[in-house]
Amino acid sequence: MDRAQKTEAVTELNRTFTEAGVIVVTRNLGLTVAESGELRAKMREAGASFKVSKNKLAKIAIKDTQYDPLSDMLTGPTALAWSDDPVAAPKVVAEFAKANDRLEIIGGAMGETVLDLDGVKALAALPSLDELRGKIVGLLNAPATKVAQLANAPASKLARVFGAYGASEAA
Repeated sequence: MDRAQKTEAVTELNRTFTEAGVIVVTRNLGLTVAESGELRAKMREAGASFKVSKNKLAKIAIKDTQYDPLSDMLTGPTALAWSDDPVAAPKVVAEFAKANDRLEIIGGAMGETVLDLDGVKALAALPSLDELRGKIVGLLNAPATKVAQLANAPASKLARVFGAYGASEAA
């Protein structure tokens, strides 16, 4: 990697550290190319990203950002996962690490809050933003449906009464 490539990598990482909602630091313990590709595909589906980077470049890029405390975790063969949604990256990484022992979660951060392994797992257990939006729409939609049913109920009851009265008169 020449100097220009290193400068570009640091700039890209710095942009990630300034824009991401959450960052998860993982340790790569020998993932194959196929496994890394599978993880990256799952991350893309969830709206997250996963990147292996040189620790020295990551430490330069992380300096003077809100994620600066993570620089202590950048030792050994590390990789970074991040997303704007605070749940997406931790959820995918935690699920993948459960099924594959060659990916270890070291920790992470959400804004200025540093997370240990348990903190990342707690974030992963939360519903995603899309799931929460769906629940809210369902909750808002349910009362409207009830109101419509209640508004139609008296009319249908009257129709049944008139129908029964008409049937008794005909008999």
